[in-house]
Amino acid sequence: MTNIAVVESNISVYFIFQDVQKHSVHTLVFRSLKRTHDMFVADHAKPVSLDETRYSCFVKQYAVFVLPSSYSFLCEIKIKQNLPSDDPEYLITGTHAYPSGPGVALTADTQIHRNPSKGGVHAMALALPPSQARLDASRTAASVGDIHRHAGGAERSPAPHSHSLLEGGGTKNSSLVARKAPTMPKPQWHAPWKLFRVISGHLGWVRSIAVEPGNQWFVTGAGDRTIKIWDLASGKLKLSLTGHISTVRGVAVSTRSPYLFSCGEDKQVKCWDLEYNKVIRHYHGHLSAVYDLDLHPTIDVLVTCSRDATARVWDIRSKANVHTLSGHTNTVATVRCQAAEPQIITGSHDSTIRLWDLIAGKTRATLTNHKKSVRALALHPRQYTLASGSADNIKQWTFPDGNFIQNLSGHNAIINAMAVNSDGVLVSGADNGTIHLWDWRTGYNFQRIHAAVQPGSLDSESGIFACMFDHSESRLITAEADKTIKVYKEDDTATEESHPINWKPEILKRKRF
Repeated sequence: MTNIAVVESNISVYFIFQDVQKHSVHTLVFRSLKRTHDMFVADHAKPVSLDETRYSCFVKQYAVFVLPSSYSFLCEIKIKQNLPSDDPEYLITGTHAYPSGPGVALTADTQIHRNPSKGGVHAMALALPPSQARLDASRTAASVGDIHRHAGGAERSPAPHSHSLLEGGGTKNSSLVARKAPTMPKPQWHAPWKLFRVISGHLGWVRSIAVEPGNQWFVTGAGDRTIKIWDLASGKLKLSLTGHISTVRGVAVSTRSPYLFSCGEDKQVKCWDLEYNKVIRHYHGHLSAVYDLDLHPTIDVLVTCSRDATARVWDIRSKANVHTLSGHTNTVATVRCQAAEPQIITGSHDSTIRLWDLIAGKTRATLTNHKKSVRALALHPRQYTLASGSADNIKQWTFPDGNFIQNLSGHNAIINAMAVNSDGVLVSGADNGTIHLWDWRTGYNFQRIHAAVQPGSLDSESGIFACMFDHSESRLITAEADKTIKVYKEDDTATEESHPINWKPEILKRKRF
């Protein structure tokens, strides 16, 4: 008997619970409306602001409809999944669709609201005024296109089968229009370069080149441990300097004093007085072979880099080691200096490029995009930009933060040397003896050169170790593995008609990294 009473009690509780559940929605809606009315009773006379960005109709699981402005509110409705798909009905889960005032409960007649047809939805969207946010977006998109157009970029025309969606007021949504992929702008025409002179005299690989400020002669350092000075006009030998006991890897001529600086695999850094043709200073400190050096253009500072994974900043007069720039984890292969920040840039076999703060002697940025050793750097003489060469590709960067510009791909070899002139011709020389010439702005490879090796040399001794433009930028000098120095100059007889640009507006495939 007790069990029967318990069962009856549970059943009665169950029916009571069912009865409460049946009316709970109406009760909750009423209470919610009353609380909302009490909360905003002081603002009952103020107009309700409409969010124009929600003036769109989507017939999906949830849909939002904009009702006539006389009612000034939105109601959210939910699809009843069990209704026929051809004539869907929506159960209103929010407030009353057409309330006469706060606190009006839903009834059986008003809780069902039929979904408007697709034609009606489209007509409503076209009738609504365009939102200010959409208009601003359209104007912004147009202004960005103007910027690209004035910057020399290719016009971006819509694809022939593009479909545009119209928003309120017939405004075209530019973000939904199918656009044509960006194409490479047409490169500037450059005259082809041709071999002008071959200079022989060294007995080992020629590893470095420097041209003196007066553009009368140039200097080379080689694996025969000598430094030779050559007449630039005639190519004749003027002077040989001996003193290094191993390969001379770097030479530089000062623009501020009659000094020549050299470094080599014997860990030595020397300063030569060209009035006496003698060494007047040594800079001691590197623990391994010194691979490159450069002079600061405005102050009496010399920067060298070494296989000991450091670069050192020297005071030319006092021979003091001002800074030891440490941070690379492998051989520092190349270094460049400039007057503006960053004043020192290094490339290393650890595949990174570092931009240095000369005053603090610390790294201000590290560029890690390369995947192979960085053996060559080139500073543009007019722009505030840099090119770096590696076995993976050539990359261009902007200063002062080292922002990436673009990749120059196609020179599939270990790039040992690079140079760029004011006309925007970038030269890259590789260890397989090939020279590629590029248009700086577009990255277009307009010429490839592979000069024959010196008679008597092996084909394997075909390699470019250094290259440099003279100060008139009319001659290109290369230091090669066949123990020769080659001089190139532009073909004066070439015209754009006789040597047209073999260029097609290909789709850009510039990788970010």
